[in-house]
Amino acid sequence: MAQRYFLEIAYKGTAYHGWQVQENALTVQAVLNQALETILRHPVETMGCGRTDTGVHASQHFVHLDTELELNERHLHSLNAILPDDIALKRFLPVAPEAHARFDATLRAYEYHIHAQKNPFRADFSWLVKENLDIALMNEAAAFLLEYTDFSCFSKSNTQTFTNNCNIESAYWQETEFGLVFCISADRFLRNMVRAIVGTLVDIGQGKLSPSAIREIIESKNRSNAGVSVPACGLVLTEVHYPYI
Repeated sequence: MAQRYFLEIAYKGTAYHGWQVQENALTVQAVLNQALETILRHPVETMGCGRTDTGVHASQHFVHLDTELELNERHLHSLNAILPDDIALKRFLPVAPEAHARFDATLRAYEYHIHAQKNPFRADFSWLVKENLDIALMNEAAAFLLEYTDFSCFSKSNTQTFTNNCNIESAYWQETEFGLVFCISADRFLRNMVRAIVGTLVDIGQGKLSPSAIREIIESKNRSNAGVSVPACGLVLTEVHYPYI
């Protein structure tokens, strides 16, 4: 009888066209599936906790799969030995047959990193913004996000989602030794949502908009009123929560 497992993975997304398998494109899921089939010696179907776009990273991402094998440390080491350096398998977790990596997630958290000075060691993981940003204004605006649920204005157009409602639990900026990090968590996110929010908040931090302008943008439900979608390199999926993990 097959056992369902959750796999916790991490990856650097720079070389990939996102998480999900696509025709004629290198994706994280495709590389992981190939490694799993090589080691487990049977076809696999994986389901990820969500899609990340081209160039986006994940320090925590969960995948589920079914197998009749009892996965152990030997499998973990063997898979990591053949996976490329930019994908790491952290652990296997046996779960109930109905457990679902995507639909059972109760919270997801992202970080978006910005650095202020050219730095070759940050280029793949952070967005270079040389202009001064007012973190107080950006945090004032970010606090308004918690008052809303419909984020149509930050969603990529022509997506096949049944709703644009999300419950944001936290949204704030903090300073680091390299620059700034935007931290946001919610029960779900729309396509391009975090990158569009960051683009809007950066406009506010540069003085192009007042913090309260974000209210009008959200209430308009119009993507063209929000800021640009900032580069993918600075975005990292950092946490995914489940009630049974």
